[in-house]
Amino acid sequence: MSTTHALLGILAGQGISHGYELKREHDRRLLGVKPLAFGQMYTTLARMLRDGYIAEAAHQRVGGPDRVAYRLTTDGRVELDNWLSEAVPPAAYISAQLFVKVLVALVATPDEATARSFLATQRAAHLARMRELTQVKTAGGASVTELAVADYLLNHLDADLRWMATTLDRIGQLRAEVQA
Repeated sequence: MSTTHALLGILAGQGISHGYELKREHDRRLLGVKPLAFGQMYTTLARMLRDGYIAEAAHQRVGGPDRVAYRLTTDGRVELDNWLSEAVPPAAYISAQLFVKVLVALVATPDEATARSFLATQRAAHLARMRELTQVKTAGGASVTELAVADYLLNHLDADLRWMATTLDRIGQLRAEVQA
């Protein structure tokens, strides 16, 4: 995820915001996305200022250090619009820790039992998370955003479970191949 573009989008919707407000809105609006660390947010804001995507709109002192409010610039709007118009490239590489752990278990252990055990443990964790997300969907009271997040995560968890089942079916062949 591009933190710069997420903050540009939030700022476009807010008009003028302080750094803390941007961080709070990022974490509130982008449910399911890793919360933004304050250090990363302020580093990103500095980069956005340097690149001309945002400008300082106001300074305020409320019992502490100056609070700087930011506004989107024309260049920032162009950058945001360009980013929004581009398709997200399908992942070119596998970066999932799940995949790496299975292959490492098959390479580093004398038999496939460690990989099988890990997959069983991981399957149980996936199923527990799926039950939690299904509860969000069926309990009522969830916002449309919360439902969209639950659907997104459920589909990804389901794909992982299908991969785990296929991998378990081929685990002997896979072990022989990775150890060769």
